[in-house]
Amino acid sequence: MRSNKYVITFVTVMTVVVALVLSLMATGLKPVHKKNEAIFNKKAILSAIESRLGDGVKADKMADEKVLSIFNDNITQLVVDINGNPVSAEDVEARGYKGGQAENVDMKKEKKKPAEDRLYPVFIYENNGEKYYIVSVRGNGLWDEIWGNIALEDDFETIVGASFDHQGETPGLGAEIKDNPAFKKQFAGKKIYDKMGNYTSVVVRKGGARNDRYEVDGISGATVTANGVSDMLYSGLQNYLSYFETQSKS
Repeated sequence: MRSNKYVITFVTVMTVVVALVLSLMATGLKPVHKKNEAIFNKKAILSAIESRLGDGVKADKMADEKVLSIFNDNITQLVVDINGNPVSAEDVEARGYKGGQAENVDMKKEKKKPAEDRLYPVFIYENNGEKYYIVSVRGNGLWDEIWGNIALEDDFETIVGASFDHQGETPGLGAEIKDNPAFKKQFAGKKIYDKMGNYTSVVVRKGGARNDRYEVDGISGATVTANGVSDMLYSGLQNYLSYFETQSKS
């Protein structure tokens, strides 16, 4: 029969060995995890314009090589401030984002800052004379944060498409903002200004849209999440209005 000292020593040694192995595995796999995360984020961005990519493939089903090719050949990345002014890659890096590009900006971190201190990523897609501007928005749902990417025509008024995601909304209810393709399809063609030129954003209306210009149907049983999407879009797109105005005049 083994002594208590032997058992304790054996358990201690095995614990150290397992911890060391796990640590080495985590370190070794970190570049792979970062690459996969970057691809996932790129697919989410492209989801906002997947109806215009022309190959009929959903962005989340695209091969990684295709995603990288589109980003390399067709997308210009830009970071702006609340006043619509471009922020240099050097300044973006100085704020803690290695690489200094729009895709490196963590909107979860930026959301915690005052609006005037945040960085705002912009992705400009160009192909065969078409040009779309994709911006990122973030807000709160029923249980946790929700976020999305909104693509606009170069009139900076008409929505091309949208994609949404969430941290913990209820399956079959609030999670429909991501899981139900019919929900995000409603946003195509909607305007973010009314006919008088006043900023309205897009409203997710409980009981059904009453204004075809800037309202979409809500999600049955998910009023709080739907209101969260409305609030997120209003405040999120509002942060880009100065940039839109500057670009529309150029």
